[in-house]
Amino acid sequence: MKSYQELLRLNKEWAAQKLKENPGYFKKLAKQQKPQFLWIGCSDSRVPANEVTGTQPGEIFVHRNIANLVIHTDVNLLSVLEYAVEHLKVKHVIVCGHYGCGGVKAAMSNDDYNQVLNMWLRVIKDVYRNNRTELDAIADINARADRLVELNVKEQAEKLCKTSIIQKAWKERKAPYIHGWVYGLGDGLLKEIISIKPDFDSIDPIYLYENI
Repeated sequence: MKSYQELLRLNKEWAAQKLKENPGYFKKLAKQQKPQFLWIGCSDSRVPANEVTGTQPGEIFVHRNIANLVIHTDVNLLSVLEYAVEHLKVKHVIVCGHYGCGGVKAAMSNDDYNQVLNMWLRVIKDVYRNNRTELDAIADINARADRLVELNVKEQAEKLCKTSIIQKAWKERKAPYIHGWVYGLGDGLLKEIISIKPDFDSIDPIYLYENI
């Protein structure tokens, strides 16, 4: 197991290697960031956004939380979303879950994880309740959890469209596109679950904002 000192040592080696490959690497990177993508992913340490997409620092703006949830009262997520959409002008927002998600599996149980985590996982329990017929018909518990991962990603992607942040951007510049993906821990591949183009018809009228 690596100690924190080991991480600092490895950082020095990484920085030195980058400078060896390109002496102006960090100077160029420090000047600006113009990512085209916002990644809303799970906090799981096995799903690093840059590595699984083969992108470099500066190409993806990242927000992560347990089970990649989009909660309309989460100021942390909304501030990231607003900055990425309104100021960085990202062209795509990706919600990425992963098979074998511990948060999803925990939400499927009736265990008490204490108040804060119970409150967080309740969002996933709601996804289960709204899809109970389909999920209860899946006998294998792991297959059922994987399907809930997919349904959760779909739900969170659709929630983004209900925000005034996304709706304002759609009105002003016909972007960003919204995507829901799932990452496979066993094969390293990303699976597309849903893709939503800038289209107000995809939103239930009760969630539409006027005069934005």
